[in-house]
Formats: sequence, structure tokens, C-alpha cells
Amino acid sequence: MKEKTIDYILRATWQAVARMYNEEAAKYGATMATGFALLSIDRDKGTPSTTLGPKMGMEATSLTRTLKNMEDKGLIVRKKNPDDGRGVLIYLTEFGKEKRELSRNNVIKFNEAVKSKITDEQLKHFIEVSEAINELILDKNIFNQEHNE
Repeated sequence: MKEKTIDYILRATWQAVARMYNEEAAKYGATMATGFALLSIDRDKGTPSTTLGPKMGMEATSLTRTLKNMEDKGLIVRKKNPDDGRGVLIYLTEFGKEKRELSRNNVIKFNEAVKSKITDEQLKHFIEVSEAINELILDKNIFNQEHNE
């Protein structure tokens, strides 16, 4: 392929970001998914397990495995939801809160590094393009017949 396609650029960039975060997380015996989960769980109020998957864009099976690993490492505890006996709330332990702060600082470092290499205008355009792509996908407006005719 002479020219890189948009999806190729997105995929290659995301894979590089994921690899970078996984390499950093491995230093602490964790994964990017663990770090992302730590950041997605409300620090004080806990988070219903049913909202974590959609929030993180993870399939239920992967999320279950990630949460089990986090529980085994003492990062989270699960408690019955007092408002809905069928539901479960996920809470960070003190250890989980410490690791959440580490994850948060790594995300901030990454953002600062990117912002040091690009202008505010470039970042604004990147966000606009990303939002437009997401909108096209959410509207299911790419492979429908009317769009392709």
C-alpha cells in the first residue's frame, strides 16, 4: 500500500500507545487494562460492575478476568449494591487508590509529552477528526447503502 489508510494510522498508533502503557504497567506487575480499570472506578463511591464494561469498551469476559486479577492483587473489593441487591459495586482498596494515582500520573505524563510535540491547534484538529470518525461509526453511516451510492 503506497499511502497509509486512516484505519491503519489509527490502529498502529493505538497499538503503540497500548504497548507503551503495558510496558510501563509491567514494571508494577500490572497491565494497561488494570490501569484503565483503576481510573474508571469512582475513587470514593465505587462503580457498578455493569457500567465498567461499556465505560472501558471491554467485553464482559475480559472485564471479568481483569477484575478477578485486580481482586486477587488486593486492588479492589466487590460489595453488594445497597440500592439493587442483584448488582455489585466495585470499590478501590487503599492499595488500589495508590495504584490509581500512579496510573493517573502516567496518563498525565503521556498527555504532557504529546502536548509538548504538537500545537494546541493540532490537538484541536486531532480531537475534531477523532470525534467525526466516532460519529460516523456511531451513526452506522459508513457501510449503509445510501452512503455508498
